[in-house]
Amino acid sequence: MSKQLSRDAALPDRKRGDLARADSLAREIFSDIANKWALLIVETIGDSTKRFTELKTEVDGISHKMLTQNLRLLERNGLVHRVVHPTVPPRVDYTLTEPGQALRATVDAMCAWTSRYLDEIEEARRRFGS
Repeated sequence: MSKQLSRDAALPDRKRGDLARADSLAREIFSDIANKWALLIVETIGDSTKRFTELKTEVDGISHKMLTQNLRLLERNGLVHRVVHPTVPPRVDYTLTEPGQALRATVDAMCAWTSRYLDEIEEARRRFGS
């Protein structure tokens, strides 16, 4: 068992889920998924099954290394299910799990929010000078 997991097991449930605590499991999970690449991967997989190469093509600008790291984090946190097919070369498929689909609903809401307020945010940035 990792040091983080054993430390979290000693925390009461209310503290394990407290994002304000640096040592909470909730903070660790939030840190894993609250980055642009993880959110874009979740949105890109959506309701479908995607191969690594499809994700690499569809998530514009992501490097092979970043895609690999983020897929591993998403799989570690139970948000992505990975299936390796015994072919040559190996074929690997990714789908969202139930918790991954629930996160996708949040990502969809963030995308809708961005679209709704894009013009206002652009105007604010112009006024700010950046």
